[in-house]
Amino acid sequence: MPTKDYYEVLGVARDASPDEIKRAYRTLARKHHPDVAEDKAQAEHLFKEINEAYEVLSDPNKRAQYDRFGAVGGPGQDAGFGGFGPSGFGDIFDMFFGDMRAGAPRRSGPQRGSDLRYDLEITLEEAFAGTTKEIQFSHLAQCDTCKGSGAQPGTLVVTCDRCGGSGAMRTVRQTPLGQFVTQSVCTQCGGEGSVIPQPCAVCNGRGRHEVERKLSVKVPAGVDDGSRIRIGGSGEAGIRGGPAGDLYVYLSIAPHALFRRDGLDTFVDIPLSFPQATLGAAVDAPSLEGALPLTIPPGTQSGTTLRLRGHGMPSVRGSQRGDHHITVHVLVPTKLNKRQRELLEEYARAGGDAIEEKSFFDRVKDAFRPE
Repeated sequence: MPTKDYYEVLGVARDASPDEIKRAYRTLARKHHPDVAEDKAQAEHLFKEINEAYEVLSDPNKRAQYDRFGAVGGPGQDAGFGGFGPSGFGDIFDMFFGDMRAGAPRRSGPQRGSDLRYDLEITLEEAFAGTTKEIQFSHLAQCDTCKGSGAQPGTLVVTCDRCGGSGAMRTVRQTPLGQFVTQSVCTQCGGEGSVIPQPCAVCNGRGRHEVERKLSVKVPAGVDDGSRIRIGGSGEAGIRGGPAGDLYVYLSIAPHALFRRDGLDTFVDIPLSFPQATLGAAVDAPSLEGALPLTIPPGTQSGTTLRLRGHGMPSVRGSQRGDHHITVHVLVPTKLNKRQRELLEEYARAGGDAIEEKSFFDRVKDAFRPE
């Protein structure tokens, strides 16, 4: 019979899930490993207990037997530690070193350069018609002197003699529990696997240096706020001859004092005089393509929206165009001359001040009147 409760050792409940058991084990193993603890003797004892508990509770069959009988194994056997098993050793090794068991990754090959982002604000008129904008930005370009190698012209990049070109250093420690192998990035080459004896004087061995660049960006007609333009190969230069990254230009459209936009449709408000709204009129409506002729039907009410089909924003993906919506607002004159007042008074006496439509309260009464 075990002298300790394995669930208590790992600090988990008896109904803990496999993931909870594994997380608890990794936390405790990291804390009490003999190579990292100050009290080596105590850590070794705790580490053995932790692994013993995990070896049982991580195996469904052993855990079921332990839960039922309080022990694991047949006569003469127990759930002893017995060294690192296939599960315990693998888990603790992964915990400290992850995927480094297969050797540190070499980074000596070409690497693609990073992508860049540029934010560009344009006007609504520019979005409607399309435009070409010149932008300026700084980025890492390939060094022309060393052609990206980082070595002074006429010299070579050589294999690191400390790690043999692997980019990693292995250290073997003898512990009471056996051999413990650690692996770290080579301090001489920084994991590159190679060194540059004579660095390029222009880029200091980096193979790239920061430069200012000007670029013309063609903005197609119809772009919307948040649109993105990709310019391939205009990002950061690649490393060791790798391809350059891309430049992404993100567009924002400045608010307009007159027009509004929703998708491909555009909107504008215009004023109308009382006679124009009453008698009808032909007016010029402002739009992004200039003044457009608009017919105002007689009796047009304030707040009415008229539509001009096909005069909105163009689509960047085809020949489709949105509509242009004009909302009219009838203006009430605040000052009248004597003749204007006489005519309006005559109009009122002729019945012009009568409201033909039912009042709001009449409509409410009709809505609740029983049929």
